[in-house]
Amino acid sequence: MSLDWLPREHELKNHDLWGDEFFGTDTPSVMYEKRAIPNPKGGQADGLYAAWITLNNPAQFNSYTTKMVKGVIAGLFKASVDHRVVAVVITGVGDKAFCTGGNTKEYAEYYSKRPAEYGLYMDLFNAMIDAILNCKKPVLARVNGMRVAGGQEIGTACDLSIASDLAVFGQAGPRHGSAPVGGATDFLPWMLGLEDAMWSCISCELWSAYKMKMKGMISKVVPVIKHDGKWVRNPLIVTDKYVDDGEIVYGEFKTGADASAGREFLKTAKTDFELLDKAVNEILWTFANLFPNCLQMSVDSVRQKKKFFWDQSKGAYRHWLAANMNAEAFIGFNAFNTRKQTGQDVADFIKYRQMVAQGAEMDDELFEAVLPKPK
Repeated sequence: MSLDWLPREHELKNHDLWGDEFFGTDTPSVMYEKRAIPNPKGGQADGLYAAWITLNNPAQFNSYTTKMVKGVIAGLFKASVDHRVVAVVITGVGDKAFCTGGNTKEYAEYYSKRPAEYGLYMDLFNAMIDAILNCKKPVLARVNGMRVAGGQEIGTACDLSIASDLAVFGQAGPRHGSAPVGGATDFLPWMLGLEDAMWSCISCELWSAYKMKMKGMISKVVPVIKHDGKWVRNPLIVTDKYVDDGEIVYGEFKTGADASAGREFLKTAKTDFELLDKAVNEILWTFANLFPNCLQMSVDSVRQKKKFFWDQSKGAYRHWLAANMNAEAFIGFNAFNTRKQTGQDVADFIKYRQMVAQGAEMDDELFEAVLPKPK
């Protein structure tokens, strides 16, 4: 029996809660763009796209401002409700940084000593991580450079990561006045193993893309330097597997003369993201050739493991981070923000610990004693 007699509406409804006011091409901003997904054999699937959410603040290594956080949320929601969008790609402008976390200038000059305001900001940050984990499309991190601090947390919330081999990964909180509780402490134990996760969170040590791939944290690493028509791997990283004093050093940073030679080469080397974009597009084409509902169910099922611990703790994180804006965050963010005037980007940790051990109050006298002084 035909169902043609049933009344049907054919115009799709707009389910988007956000407009385009949080997107732009000025800096700092978030750019939202729908790009066709190329077929590796040529051509493309008409009417199907990847939504590219690009952090556009290269002068500050794509650190995100409050407005940019709103832009990422808006972009993920817009992609979620658009049937033409197959998947989301999050990336940054330029070849230096994917994202280095929250904008330290904004933190130091506005949010420090304003815990209530920072609490509201953290509500937005938590909503950004939630937007990645709840997006109704797979989310791919195109890691074009440094993925540090909150940038690392955005990346680990994503479903897959493809990285430039110039990228470095790590946390910065305990060194600069915060803690990596924007997702890293919840996600990294799943991705690295408990002790590697612990060391990454507390040491603020930067690890190479090759080391991340070796440890299973990212999906693929590709070279982005093209020299005399040939692809050249990052000259600062050991990319041959060998054992040194019983430890595999593959993916570690070179030292001594090898490191000096590598740094000299990089001063004039030109980057080319052809292979990175090719790898991203291959994954997008794979997504396009899957049943969308079955794909999303599979993605959501894997995400649940990350979401479980994140959902248990994100509320408490918000309150601690807000309160900390009156204490160590004030010191750490202001030390980093004034580094051009002082020549240092961190506080005097030893002096700070000594004063705390002596029962000093957390006041301006303590702050003045431990913050770097102008040159």
